[in-house]
Amino acid sequence: MLFLKEHEDFPPVEAANSDGLLAVGGGLAPKRLLDAYCKGIFPWYDPSQPVIWWSPDPRMVLFPDNLKVSKSMKQLFKKEAFNVTFNEDFEAVIRNCAQIKREGQQGTWITPELQEAFVTLSKLNIAHSVEVWQDGELVGGLYGIYLKEKKIFCGESMFARKSNASKYGFISLVRKLREDGVRLIDCQVYTAHLESLGAEEISRKEFLHFLE
Repeated sequence: MLFLKEHEDFPPVEAANSDGLLAVGGGLAPKRLLDAYCKGIFPWYDPSQPVIWWSPDPRMVLFPDNLKVSKSMKQLFKKEAFNVTFNEDFEAVIRNCAQIKREGQQGTWITPELQEAFVTLSKLNIAHSVEVWQDGELVGGLYGIYLKEKKIFCGESMFARKSNASKYGFISLVRKLREDGVRLIDCQVYTAHLESLGAEEISRKEFLHFLE
């Protein structure tokens, strides 16, 4: 594991340990963050830690054509249960993602420092958000990094204040990205929830081929 200086490059992702831990430090400047995602690296740490960079193997991804939509979700779309917008209020989405309580988790990895860095990327049209509304209230959403030239979307976090709101937003995003020709959505690490939506694990080597 490498302790990065401010302007020091990332080591090769193959240097990561078995958990995917690659490097520590180096700050969250927009250039470094963009460089990280282009190399299959992402930050994840809690407020008591320095910036920690990861590149796990295997990698959880969703190929848009493999999206699974349950019958109950299809009914919600048929009823137009929610209204979905894109990039309307990035700051509100990332703030809610940081504040929402998650089962089995204390605190958040979306620190004020990380929020500020991603808001800057949103203003550069690199970080994108999805907002889910009901009766004019923001009830769900998600955000991530959109590598348009590589046709890859790197999902970061989502939240829901109404049942199925985040799933509704995610499905809406995948459908939109599929229309835009996006090849895959990076989901980072395995969860049963993501698997139920059609995501799967591939090797880091295969994932890097898509980035290259």
